[in-house]
Amino acid sequence: MLQTVFSVVLIVLSALLIGAILLQARGAGLGAAFGGEGNVFRTKRGVERVLFRATIVISILFFGTALASAVLS
Repeated sequence: MLQTVFSVVLIVLSALLIGAILLQARGAGLGAAFGGEGNVFRTKRGVERVLFRATIVISILFFGTALASAVLS
């Protein structure tokens, strides 16, 4: 029963994580740091900042849930 709950939570978190990553602006990743974008040191504002932080939070939740699922199984 508990393993099923963890599986469902992992599926939901993975879908949210994929969506959050795909919604981020192109060129916002590591490729921009190597000459892909001239504005490397700009700050994130508004929706971009919220999306960036949400991606980090969802990633941490996903990792924690996966680790808990592995330990409890």
